[in-house]
Amino acid sequence: MSEQSFEQMLEESLKTIHNGEIVEGTVISVKEDEIVLNIGYKADGIITRNEYSNTPNVDLTTVVNVGDTMEAKVLKVNDGEGQVLLTYKRLAAEKGNKRIEEAFNNKEVLKATVANVLDGGLSVVVEEARVFIPASLVSDTYEKNLSKYAGMEIEFVITEFNPKRRRIIGDRKQLLVAKKQEQQKELFARISAGMTVEGTVKNVTDFGAFIDLGGADGLLHISEMSWGRVESPKKIFKVGDTVKVLIKEIQGDKIALSLKFDEKNPWINAEEKYAIGAEVTGTVARMTDFGAFVELEPGIDALLHVSQISREHVEKPSDVLKIGQEVTAKVVDFNSADKKISLSVKALDAGEVAEEVETQE
Repeated sequence: MSEQSFEQMLEESLKTIHNGEIVEGTVISVKEDEIVLNIGYKADGIITRNEYSNTPNVDLTTVVNVGDTMEAKVLKVNDGEGQVLLTYKRLAAEKGNKRIEEAFNNKEVLKATVANVLDGGLSVVVEEARVFIPASLVSDTYEKNLSKYAGMEIEFVITEFNPKRRRIIGDRKQLLVAKKQEQQKELFARISAGMTVEGTVKNVTDFGAFIDLGGADGLLHISEMSWGRVESPKKIFKVGDTVKVLIKEIQGDKIALSLKFDEKNPWINAEEKYAIGAEVTGTVARMTDFGAFVELEPGIDALLHVSQISREHVEKPSDVLKIGQEVTAKVVDFNSADKKISLSVKALDAGEVAEEVETQE
């Protein structure tokens, strides 16, 4: 029996490997763009930057140290230079796929960081396995620009798992919807008409403002923003404002809000302040053919009938008055039930008896 050479015995003592095999090795060298592993084979294993991670331009010296033990998958037993080409990220992706498959089967909520913002949605990475979240499933509201999600950690569920077709789809929207439904349930269980609550302005329109109450939105209509007149809600509120509001009415899932708190109702003491015979000053707020409405204070308007504007004949109020003009007159009628006050400038003249005037229409 012939004696074997040292080289033959050494080669036989080393394991054999094949493409696709998973091997374990020890890091013997690491550069910014390359890791060298001792895998117990006649040649060392090489992991390039591109085969380590999907993260572009990662500095490998910041993530791996000499002496670390790593698992990798064999891509080529001989890369042309006598070395074994390995991949770390593809093995990690396979493990990630298994993790995702488990989550898919168990309907588990996953958490991951958004790796890329794409035209059609978001790309997140779970243990080097990529999950695509379509734009329509990112939020429960339409979002034109998804750039704010870059680098953000988000939660989602897997709704489609088909790695062979590279279709792994995530859904964040259903989690948000479920959370809001739970919050809505809790909100409606603790609120009732007449309560004062705090909310955040979510949207402002020409007819009112939508207030987020934490689980549901309530509508603060323009007519309920003040005891006085409001020209435009956008002059009073902006998105993000915090506001305390009164729950006026709840009908099903609709909540009507108000800022007309009873204790601030200007009509409470109006009968004393604007008693018949009192001389008052106000501002012309609006005009009709039959008279001008004078704002005595926010929430209280009085009618100055066209016949009571002047001792001289006035065809229509706009002939002698203008919006915003200050007017001094005498209260000639007060109707607390209908909340109507009538004024007369003519009645200011000493000794003159005010003519009977029409009440507010």
